Amino acid sequence: MQEFFQGQLGQAIVQLLPLIALFGLMYLVMIKPQQKRKKQEEELRKSIVIGDEVVTIGGIIGRVVSIKDDTDSLVIETASDKIKIKRWAIASCNKNEKK
Repeated sequence: MQEFFQGQLGQAIVQLLPLIALFGLMYLVMIKPQQKRKKQEEELRKSIVIGDEVVTIGGIIGRVVSIKDDTDSLVIETASDKIKIKRWAIASCNKNEKK
């Protein structure tokens, strides 16, 4: 009787191995790179300083003129006006390198 249960347990483990390997592969291919990209975007948004040129997720391009940490927002100056945006709306940033 004990040999019968050991045989079934071994067979169940062998059947679950491909499923476990599939989940591991999905984690390595899909989830891990997405987490890394999200962390890089967060670091980019936190490193923005006054004078940097930013592009929002809506495509607005402007230069940072003010940073408000209490509301987690920025004021950017476009060619014609000033706009207050949230930090999460920044898609990319060109650092203004002062010489």
